Amino acid sequence: MNSAIHRFFGLLVLLAIGNPATGAQETLTLRQAVNQALGQSPETAIARADSLDARAAASMARTQLLPQVAFTEDMSRGNDPVYAFGTRLRQGRFTQADFALNALNTPQAIGNFSSRISGQWMAFDSFKAQHEIHRADLYRQSAELSAKAVDQQIVFRVVGAYQQVLFAQREIAVAEHEQQTATALLASIDDHVKAGLAVESDSMAAKVNVAARKEELIAANGDLQLAWAALREAMGAPDLKAVELKPIEPHNFPTGVLDEEIAQAAKARPDLNALDKANAAQKAAVGAAKSGFGPRISAYGNWEDDHASFGGSGASNWVAGIQVNLDLLPIGKRAQLARESAAKQKIEGQVSAMQQHLRFEVNQAHIHRETASLQVETALAATSEAAESLRILKNRYEAGLATMTDLLRAEDAERQSQMNYWHAVYGNAMAYSELLYVTGTLTPDAAEELQ
Repeated sequence: MNSAIHRFFGLLVLLAIGNPATGAQETLTLRQAVNQALGQSPETAIARADSLDARAAASMARTQLLPQVAFTEDMSRGNDPVYAFGTRLRQGRFTQADFALNALNTPQAIGNFSSRISGQWMAFDSFKAQHEIHRADLYRQSAELSAKAVDQQIVFRVVGAYQQVLFAQREIAVAEHEQQTATALLASIDDHVKAGLAVESDSMAAKVNVAARKEELIAANGDLQLAWAALREAMGAPDLKAVELKPIEPHNFPTGVLDEEIAQAAKARPDLNALDKANAAQKAAVGAAKSGFGPRISAYGNWEDDHASFGGSGASNWVAGIQVNLDLLPIGKRAQLARESAAKQKIEGQVSAMQQHLRFEVNQAHIHRETASLQVETALAATSEAAESLRILKNRYEAGLATMTDLLRAEDAERQSQMNYWHAVYGNAMAYSELLYVTGTLTPDAAEELQ
């Protein structure tokens, strides 16, 4: 029994070392992979751009409260009777002779250099601007929360890809170890065949076993290449070289209460909070549409300076006033209100659906977490038992008390138990990271605690 335990821990040391060819290379930790993904992932850049766009829209909405002021420099010339009459008046050059019929009907061409400053200010719009500003602020908050949700999606994807590479490396280490074991077994059986202690069919079965282990090693190398491709895609680093990764060792991750985890998710999930903000923003949009039916009061003013020539003498004038506007036939505004109200009903349904789905996701992740933890314990016990069983079968085969089939079956069971154990270890870490993700707490710091 002691030899089996020593053999088991010796194999763990071998697997922990991994591929010695990568020992001299730089180690990439999970935190470094996450930080790199968050810094250069295209999805992060898109989310940040959406957030900046929403922030600019919020700033733009506030400009409705400010007056609009414009400066215009105009140069014109013509003999239109109305134009000529009004231009002479504005320039302060109108004389008694300009009342002559010929001068009024067929005036000579006249030029005008006009400098104008005009302004307008919406003093009251039935609070429509305030509703639109509030809506823009809520959409800005929604965009920022959506960016956080994208960050957590990226972290979760990187964690999964990182763990898949680690598992593929463990798979290769187990396959290499089992191939060495199968080769040694073949050599031992060949010696027995030469000594007349075993039959030729035993040697043939051992050769088939060696070939099967080679096929598994080839498949494991292919899985590792695919895992690295997935990690490069998750990190947004297509040129990332296959460096050594820091292993995720077996952990006893903390367990929680389902109801508390659901409450945590409802509070912390950025995608749900983003949808809540979007829902509130749509309510503000309905309020803005309703305000469109109310009266609008605006003030305006205009100052103008007119000259016959650039820099010449002339005259200036100004006008100011207050305007009250009320839409007596708001057909288009009714349609707009109906459209905004329909959008509000839609997003309310989306919020309700997400809340229901959130409970399912947390419940599912909670079950995965509990199941994965039990699988690690079971797989570890099975590994020790399989190693001891293989040791006993080898001794029985040496003594002629067991067949080659029994020995190969025990060797296959020992190999499968090793793969099941490491699959359970990484499955346990992935289940815990899934629980963190669905509860909205999978931050880079939380991901770092997996190692």
